[in-house]
Amino acid sequence: MKTAVIVFPGSNCDQDMYYAIKDGLGEEVEYVWHAETSLDGFDAVMIPGGFSYGDYLRSGAIARFAGIMPAVIKAAGEGKPVLGVCNGFQILLEAGLLPGAMLKNKHLKFICETVNLKVENNHTLFTSLYKQDEMIRIPIAHGEGNYYCDDETLQELKNEHRIIFTYNGENPNGSRADIAGIMNKAGNVLGMMPHPERAADALLGSDDGLRLFQSILNHWRESAHAAYTS
Repeated sequence: MKTAVIVFPGSNCDQDMYYAIKDGLGEEVEYVWHAETSLDGFDAVMIPGGFSYGDYLRSGAIARFAGIMPAVIKAAGEGKPVLGVCNGFQILLEAGLLPGAMLKNKHLKFICETVNLKVENNHTLFTSLYKQDEMIRIPIAHGEGNYYCDDETLQELKNEHRIIFTYNGENPNGSRADIAGIMNKAGNVLGMMPHPERAADALLGSDDGLRLFQSILNHWRESAHAAYTS
């Protein structure tokens, strides 16, 4: 599996994401600068956290117009796994690949801590190696992680089992319905505020995030085998 890690001006979690793929999975990974226009040859796309373009206007609003974004949208349309973490989630929302919007945290303060998450749906390409309703520990670090959507969208997310992770216990940012991560209708685009790449090695205090990347790899291998044998 060959993975692209998109790098914007202001990205600061790109190296963590690179490490999770290269050392955690032992798979091929490359940085792709925001000004590039093609993702041909890549099997998966990661949009890391940080403060793209300094979070001017609002988080992800400028990055949404970067040269690489049409290629990200194209990859998503082709069914390739696309993961947006923290600022990456915000960019996916701005690009319309996921529904809803991100507001400032309820206490208007930046939060940096490890939180408890509940796996709400383990029947996805991102969560197949977790147990249903499993509790995991993943770090967060954001000032605008208060996910919001209207009532109709929330009901749709619930009905279609597209809420993948929720905060268990205290909701750190005021996110609606305790939402920490959601996916698109096709099931190949996931946005989440917590940082699985920062929980990909036990030396970091938790390796609960590694299974997310391993799930993506398993899906790719199964898809590649099916394509080869068909």
